[in-house]
Amino acid sequence: MSSERLVNPDLESQEQSIEGGLRPKSFNDYVGQERIVNNLRIAITAAKKREEPLDHVLFNGPPGLGKTTLSLILAAEMGVNVKVTAGPLIGRAGDLAAILSNLQPHDVLFVDEFHRLPKAVEEILYPVMEDNVLDIMIGKGPGAHSVRLKLPPFTLVAATTRFALLSSPLRDRFGSTYRLDYYSNEEISNILSRSSKVLGIEVEGMGIDEVARRSRNTPRIANRLLRRVRDYAEVVGDGILTEKVAQEALKELGVDQLGLDDTDHMVLKTLVETFYGGPVGLETLASAMSEEPDTVMEVYEPYLLQIGFLQRTARGRVATKRAFEHLGIPWDANDSTRRPQTDGRQSRLI
Repeated sequence: MSSERLVNPDLESQEQSIEGGLRPKSFNDYVGQERIVNNLRIAITAAKKREEPLDHVLFNGPPGLGKTTLSLILAAEMGVNVKVTAGPLIGRAGDLAAILSNLQPHDVLFVDEFHRLPKAVEEILYPVMEDNVLDIMIGKGPGAHSVRLKLPPFTLVAATTRFALLSSPLRDRFGSTYRLDYYSNEEISNILSRSSKVLGIEVEGMGIDEVARRSRNTPRIANRLLRRVRDYAEVVGDGILTEKVAQEALKELGVDQLGLDDTDHMVLKTLVETFYGGPVGLETLASAMSEEPDTVMEVYEPYLLQIGFLQRTARGRVATKRAFEHLGIPWDANDSTRRPQTDGRQSRLI
């Protein structure tokens, strides 16, 4: 279900070429993350003056915030080649050796989903990152022996959405670690203004701002919604993205004023109407929704937690007063159990 959602922050396979065309190519075009950008500018300038590769860099944070974009800009600003891969694609030591042996001095190796590197490959990376040497085993059994290969100096740039899954020894080998934060509505509007020019979308009034408000402060979601609103404007309207067109399009798409979709509403309604607002255990909540617990926790809950509609407590998940208000269900602060009151036809919460 999550992979089909417009507000899913993960990159869909069919979006790769489209998103690539919308990515800024330099720091001058990049919007947001000002502290990170400023620090990277200084580090890159210093490395170029010393004619050295940049220290290894680790980006972490929720999906869709620009980790890949920053990595590609970093390589472009350094004026070097970039090799792009992902943790799941490096399943064996031989896979890593094949990639590293083709790097040129000062090149950038970008590894997405870094937390999905196998443990065996992670341990091989330690001497690679520290001393630019690769130790590999040749042969099997009693005749097996280790061979040390000298590698050219390069920069490893890694991105992860699961920072806690990285071991401490691996994290410590990065010279710089940056966490990307969610964007403000103003920053999202600026990103959408740039994207609309790239896509050739005519905009009037507050159309861009309406899309930005429902984008969950995430550029990837914002650009996805922009493309869908463009389709609506071209087919139903006169091709111009206005505030009214954006509101009508997003209503048809099932994305409300806070960026919540039907799945988010299902989570809240299950918690509020079935379990009286909680507390309820994760597995029980997931079972009531016919979903896997990991999907509920990792895909559905983060944004609801971010906007204050959901709380995780020792006793389970609890819907907040804001969640009740958003659903239009009365909240009684004095009734801690929030038991339903029936009128003979249906249950409602008080």
